[in-house]
Amino acid sequence: MRWIATLVIALVAGFAGAAAWDYTGLAPDRTREALMANPEMLPEAMQEFQRREMVARLEPLRNELEAPFPGAVLGNPDGDVTLVEFSDYACGYCRQSLAHVQQLIAANPDLKVVIREYPILSPGSADAARMALAAAQQGRFEAFHNAMFAAESLTPESIAAAAREAGVDLETARAAIDQGMFESQLQNNVFLAQNMGVSGTPAWVVGDQILSGAVGPGVLGGAIQEARDS
Repeated sequence: MRWIATLVIALVAGFAGAAAWDYTGLAPDRTREALMANPEMLPEAMQEFQRREMVARLEPLRNELEAPFPGAVLGNPDGDVTLVEFSDYACGYCRQSLAHVQQLIAANPDLKVVIREYPILSPGSADAARMALAAAQQGRFEAFHNAMFAAESLTPESIAAAAREAGVDLETARAAIDQGMFESQLQNNVFLAQNMGVSGTPAWVVGDQILSGAVGPGVLGGAIQEARDS
């Protein structure tokens, strides 16, 4: 019955009219009869079509997507499997997912986690994202990342406190921020997110999958293993 899945994919992808029938080698009346007789094939075909669409969106951007801002990486920076997270420090689900990411890193020594700052939820989000990139520049990204998510609020004071706790040189960091050193990176993250259909945080990219929300370590772990096996 694989030809049924092929037909549905072809139709959804834009093979119109006679072209679709030529593609399957079936007449229109026989095609309709076969689809009506085997409706269970339609969900499978749609899933395959969606997977192909996702891969088509990802592939042109993959190298850029998986290359972190220098220092803005967790886990093994030379890992063979890459998990990309679009994150916002004002996002409660991102805070909830921090423990999941740490669990996955502990269980997967070959895992590289690329954090893409995607500050979309509050004005303070952008300030925290800039400080995170400044911390990355100083080799203090993970410490700041953890301290910022541990903070009870997102204010100029809490951002500065998280930076101090992480050992960030605030004078150097603020000078870099004032010079606009991180604006192109934040703009590029927006570009990548928009081109992959990412509209919220957290969002994850691993292998050929794009996942949204606090999906948990089980789902992420399965996607990581699938990427490793592919």
